[in-house]
Amino acid sequence: MKIRNYREVEAETIEGLPGVTIRWVIGEVDGAPNFAMRIFEVEPGKSTPFHTHDWEHEIFILSGRGVVQMEEEEKPINEEDAIYIPPGEKHALINRGDSLLRFICLVPIEK
Repeated sequence: MKIRNYREVEAETIEGLPGVTIRWVIGEVDGAPNFAMRIFEVEPGKSTPFHTHDWEHEIFILSGRGVVQMEEEEKPINEEDAIYIPPGEKHALINRGDSLLRFICLVPIEK
């Protein structure tokens, strides 16, 4: 078992995405064989990349508000919302609020 505060994990910047950081709080280096847990922080007016992949995402909004952008629409997101994004669905999370958008994102570990 491993327990630690997420702030103990160094926040990494994402190349080409100023104002967005990621912390890999649980992953393969921790002995997790199947899933990785990441904490994203997105500054006001910034967003994650608009992208797609072959795996699902489970996301939980810790603080802030914004929208999930999809191919044809945007849906509002707020603190304490749980989001499921199926495989192959193009998406981005955009901070439309005036404070930090912080969320947990779970993804499978690529093998």
